[in-house]
Amino acid sequence: MAESLGLILLFGIISGFLCEKLKLPKLLGYLIVGIVIGPYSLGLINENMLLISADIRRLALIVILLRAGMGIQKEQLLEVGKPAFLLSFVPGVCEAITIMLLSTQFLGFSWIQGGILGFVIAAVSPAVVVPSMIGLMEKGKGSAKNIPLCILAGASIDDIVAITLFGSFLSMYGGEVNIFAQLLNIPISIGLGLLLGIIIGVIIVGIFKMFKLPIIQSTLLLLGSSIIVDSFGSHMEEFIEIATLLSIMTIAFILATKLQKETLVIKETLGSIWTGAEIFLFVLVGAEVNLEVAMQAGLVGIVMISIGLVARSFGVYLSLLPTNFTFQEKIFCMVSYAPKATVQAAIGGIPLASGVAGGETILAIAVLSIVLTAPLGAVGIKYFGNKYLE
Repeated sequence: MAESLGLILLFGIISGFLCEKLKLPKLLGYLIVGIVIGPYSLGLINENMLLISADIRRLALIVILLRAGMGIQKEQLLEVGKPAFLLSFVPGVCEAITIMLLSTQFLGFSWIQGGILGFVIAAVSPAVVVPSMIGLMEKGKGSAKNIPLCILAGASIDDIVAITLFGSFLSMYGGEVNIFAQLLNIPISIGLGLLLGIIIGVIIVGIFKMFKLPIIQSTLLLLGSSIIVDSFGSHMEEFIEIATLLSIMTIAFILATKLQKETLVIKETLGSIWTGAEIFLFVLVGAEVNLEVAMQAGLVGIVMISIGLVARSFGVYLSLLPTNFTFQEKIFCMVSYAPKATVQAAIGGIPLASGVAGGETILAIAVLSIVLTAPLGAVGIKYFGNKYLE
């Protein structure tokens, strides 16, 4: 496994450097490396590394979410509250319903099968969006109107909505029909996530004030606590869904609010950790991509994903009507909401494993959505962010 770690770092650093020289996002290079050295191509990554791949990717995501939470101010949240709330569900629902309808025509799916496929595809990728928005926020791009923060806040809840509704349609396929209870889980999940984040955040602030720990120990304590919070949410999934990604951002937000001076140094330390963590995150996301399976979706899959993205973009436009964003800034937001990766890799195979008819097709389209949107979305965010955001 040590050899795999070395290969990921070596090829990741080289590909990131080359992409920077070509004025492309580094994560594009990382994704390509993951696809090439992953188990579905050259197979250079050790099987044991692949077994813990999900945990490593989750750890990297926690690091960037902490950095995101530390960059948020209360006044900014109040300003982006309404559009961020709309972005959390309107674009995803528009895309999911469109794909559901298309699947009944192109694939012969029932509306329940179409709903399963729709909400597999509908989730935006926090792995791509969050670090991209953090990079723009650190450059001050779009800061006057808090555009990256608006996308960041909306995207952090978008996944909760998509995964919950995916679970609802999967339950309906299995005969467990209680759509009201499933929908009620969404606000409960968000509320529990916020509450858990507030409680842990307050406790950590108290510990920092009481013990005056060195910065590296403070950073590790914060990171360890966030991992425990995320693991707690995973253990509770059987009983109730908790928006732990929101919890982690809330912990960091409270820390930044109460201990501004200490938080600045911790944020810099997390930035150093992220330098290596992002390589593992995107290389391992790329390693999940099976190009052979993606190709099985064929032209029909490409058409459905493309039309779905148009519907998603329309949903983004509707969500931003209450804002004073220019048309070009809205275009940037539409592009930013396109990338798919982590959620599709995580749940794309569940329908097949659960015995859903057409599960192979659902998996193929899910993988194809990653292949098409993750690289293009990453490049688009960088290009339109630099071009359209002041």
